[in-house]
Formats: sequence, C-alpha cells, structure tokens
Amino acid sequence: MQTWIMELIDSYGYFAIAALIAVENIFPPIPSEVILTFGGFLTTYTYMTPVQVILWSTVGSLIGAVVLYFLGWKLPPERIGKMLRFSTEEVAGAQQWFLRRGQVSVLLCRCVPIMRSLISVPAGMTRMNMVKFFILTTVGSAIWNTALILLGAAAGESWTMIVEYLGVYSWVVAVGLSVGIAVIMMVVVRKKFKKS
Repeated sequence: MQTWIMELIDSYGYFAIAALIAVENIFPPIPSEVILTFGGFLTTYTYMTPVQVILWSTVGSLIGAVVLYFLGWKLPPERIGKMLRFSTEEVAGAQQWFLRRGQVSVLLCRCVPIMRSLISVPAGMTRMNMVKFFILTTVGSAIWNTALILLGAAAGESWTMIVEYLGVYSWVVAVGLSVGIAVIMMVVVRKKFKKS
C-alpha cells in the first residue's frame, strides 16, 4: 500500500494528498503517517511547498471528517452501535460523555490515531454545532498535518523512520484505547449489577 500511495502523490501532487487524506479519515487503515511524511519529504526536492501540502491535507481531513459527521447525524444511534459493535447502552453513554466533553474531544482527538477519524461520528450523533465542528476539526487536523509534514521534510530521505516510530505510537494508542474501553465497560456492568 505504501508504494501505491507514493506513486499517487508523485503523479498527482497536492490533489492526491487531499484525496488520500479524505479517504484515510473515512477508512482509518490507510495510514496518514505515510501520506503526510512522504508529502513533507517531497517538499525538499520538488515543486511542492510545505504550506501547500499542509493546506491541501487539511482540506482533505475536513472533507473526510464532514462525511463521518453527516453519517453520525443521519444514521440512527442503534445502527451506528451495530456497525461499531457497541451495545445500545454503550452508544447512549458515549453520547452523554460527548455532550459534556465534545468540543475539547474534537480538537484533541484529531491528533490521536484511530480516534482522529471516529470522533466525527459522535459529533454528528449529538448534533454538535456545525461551525464549531468545522473550526475545531480544521485546527486539530492542521496541527497533526503540520507536525508530520515538517517531520517528513526534516527527516529527508529517512522519512520512513518517522513512519516506523509513528506505527509504534499508533499501536500503543490502540492498545491503550482497548484497555480503556474494557475498563469502562467493566465499570458500567458492575454498576448495573449492583443496581439489580
């Protein structure tokens, strides 16, 4: 997949970066780390500039986030729960949590692998103010994109090392999220058990 991504960016430049990042937001297994660090590396020896790569990648992030936002807005919570393999209670709990901490979550989660895509769904489900969502998504995405693009440019031909380190970071985050979700589910089940 990495070779295919590199070939697309080599051939179509900024447009490919925007399109790939938009798709990456909707289908998280496509690695933004590869797209952004390679894009940063290209700024060191091609016509591409860091500012333009940051701009186009942020546009792509916003497009992908908006698609997931409207998915959360339009689909019934039960259906979203089934798609993500969550129970009705877990979906309701996630909605309540998001209503309390949603704005900060949208901003911060844009810099966390996996969550940077998924956070758009509860934003849509809870009907978060669209303008606020756009602003927070744009700012959070720009921070993440800028960091990876500048790292790729600084690393030069060694940009793949950045991808490897970020792969470890993504794995640690995924394990941490899994453990956190498991703990939350145990707490919820225990509370229900005590009540009954």
